[in-house]
Amino acid sequence: MRSYKATNYVVAVNMKSIIKGTIITVIAMLSILSISGLLTSVNPQYRIASDSLNQAASEIKGEALYKLFGLENRSFNSILTEEGKELPDISSLLFNVATNIRFDDPRSFLGRELPGFSIFDGEILVAGEGTDFTNMPIESVPPREALDPENEAQLKNIEDFTKENGGRDAGKSIPTTGDKKTVHLYFTHTRESYLPYLEGVINPDSAMHSKINVTKVGDMLKADLERLGIGTSIDKTDVIQKLNHKGLDYYEAYQESRPLVKTAMTNNKDLLYLIDIHRDSQRKNVTTARINGKAFAKLAFVVGEEHPDYEQNLKVATELHNLLESEYKGLSRGVISKKGSGTNGKFNQDLSGNALLLEFGGVDNTFEELERSSIAFAEVFADYYWQAEKVDHNLSPEPVRQ
Repeated sequence: MRSYKATNYVVAVNMKSIIKGTIITVIAMLSILSISGLLTSVNPQYRIASDSLNQAASEIKGEALYKLFGLENRSFNSILTEEGKELPDISSLLFNVATNIRFDDPRSFLGRELPGFSIFDGEILVAGEGTDFTNMPIESVPPREALDPENEAQLKNIEDFTKENGGRDAGKSIPTTGDKKTVHLYFTHTRESYLPYLEGVINPDSAMHSKINVTKVGDMLKADLERLGIGTSIDKTDVIQKLNHKGLDYYEAYQESRPLVKTAMTNNKDLLYLIDIHRDSQRKNVTTARINGKAFAKLAFVVGEEHPDYEQNLKVATELHNLLESEYKGLSRGVISKKGSGTNGKFNQDLSGNALLLEFGGVDNTFEELERSSIAFAEVFADYYWQAEKVDHNLSPEPVRQ
């Protein structure tokens, strides 16, 4: 018979440590609940919004969500590609949330540190040929003296205003809107001009003029669209003059152009498309394309993401970009989104799903180059317009938002 010796175990319990840990846990939980309650009870305008979390969430692809579902239900994995089966890089995601820095975009290292740097921020939604974050459209702010009529530059090369006899066969039968004006052109930054016509001006930000400016491009586009049967109205109200008269800053231009657009929509129920024409501040190597041996001023579409229905604006801009790529490869710089501090973020596009902001060339482009681009855009837009008309005869802007 074997004998067993009983073994006694002694467990020492420090009641002070348990009480201390319990108190810390209770305080932490109460703090979390109190902060959560405070954040959800305050008025919406005072709640904290996180651009970092929003940006980080936008980096997560839909495939990654399916992969997460697939961890519980493998049937979700059947619709994923091999690339889509990869989970997002958690460490990069957490670093992005904590610092708002993205290694694939060097601008994020400086964007929160340098005053005014965020004005150059934006996202390339659809990249045109040669477009990257180093040459995206610039919404530059002119110095005050450039907007003063008394300091306005003398004009030069004004004999350069030529009208190319291009486009479709004049004898070809084309559809027409008749007496209806279905496209409306306007100019939020009315005085954006071009350096080849301004005597002594070399600073791109100072390329402003009350007479020779983007409204001339609007005149070209109106004529080209109407030549293709699309009735077009144009509003050349000097928004900058309104800013000067009211003592407003340049960034407030969109709040001054907005009533003009709403009035046009109210007075003309036939309007289907709104086009705000601008000029980029990038230089000629970025804003010029050579197509069939001729120089064209490049186009760029800008979409404001700070309204709930921007996807429709994005859809229209993307479809027009794709059509330009197929007919005039290299003419479109792509579709760029703008949101956040330092920019308007809506650009009046919340007034209509068919509202466009279109950059026509840059500070170095000539009206000869701009006219070629006007003809090209009008032809592509006409194809898009009449095809859409066949599909839906009731095309109309979204209801006006207050």
